[in-house]
Amino acid sequence: MFRTPAGSNLGGSEAIRPGTRFATLLCMTTNHSGKQSDERARLDLHREALGLLNGVERPFLLGGGYALRHYTGGVRGTKDLDVFVRRQDALALLDGLARAGLETDLTFPHWLGKVHIAGNDHIDVIFGSGNGLAEVDDEWFAHSVPAAVLGIPVNLCPREEMIWSKAFVMERERYDGADISHLIRACQGRLDWRRLLARFGPHWRVLLSHLTLFGFIYPGERACIPPEVMVGLCRLLEWESTQPSAGDRLCQGTLLSREQYLTDVSCWGYADGRLEPHGQMTPDEVAQWTAAIDSEKKEAEKVDVDKIDVERA
Repeated sequence: MFRTPAGSNLGGSEAIRPGTRFATLLCMTTNHSGKQSDERARLDLHREALGLLNGVERPFLLGGGYALRHYTGGVRGTKDLDVFVRRQDALALLDGLARAGLETDLTFPHWLGKVHIAGNDHIDVIFGSGNGLAEVDDEWFAHSVPAAVLGIPVNLCPREEMIWSKAFVMERERYDGADISHLIRACQGRLDWRRLLARFGPHWRVLLSHLTLFGFIYPGERACIPPEVMVGLCRLLEWESTQPSAGDRLCQGTLLSREQYLTDVSCWGYADGRLEPHGQMTPDEVAQWTAAIDSEKKEAEKVDVDKIDVERA
């Protein structure tokens, strides 16, 4: 069932190509036992899901663990599929998958929908970011990279946009800095640094923090970062340090973690960097994003318990 906020307009959506069968997705994870079989079942599930996504005929990009593995040669696995779409295509894509018999949900209207495929597996349909900054726009598609994933032709999220969107993920329970360092190391000579700098814009300090850590993590590979990029950012930092402080009681930590800086904005009198005019989010969007913290923690704990039970069995 596809659930959308009141007043949402789905717009037109293309029909699924004839012959698409979703029934196989629902049974794939039930016919195997053991870790290797479970992994094979998940890969088969993802292969079918990618074929189904192509059948909807709405443009999407594949990101997450599959894109990371393609660019880096294999760093970590992935449990779910992360697909990225333009905001104007998100509802139509979800609607097309709902028509194919999948349960879909516009989980957070400012950036994320979900498609439930089997068990705890799902597809994240991403058109922005939790902090409201990394909007999926035409540049994502213009600089995407064609690839074959599990034998299915797809376009991958650009390296630069992956770094940009991951750079702001600094939750207590999740930090994407390792993914960024792995991308920089593996993609030496293939990153468009001008475009990457433009993506960060006024948030260049966040990029500089990751580049500084990269030099610590890989002291023998600091040349992966062009000297003009590192020196230019350091000069900008030096210049900014000589300027008078703006004096604003503004906390931009909420752009990095939705939970760890709540005290700052709720008790200490700091303005929330996610909210207009500093950021892109509305008070209602921030409230919904914050309210989900506890429920998502409980769901994560439930998944961990289920995983332990399966392994014991």
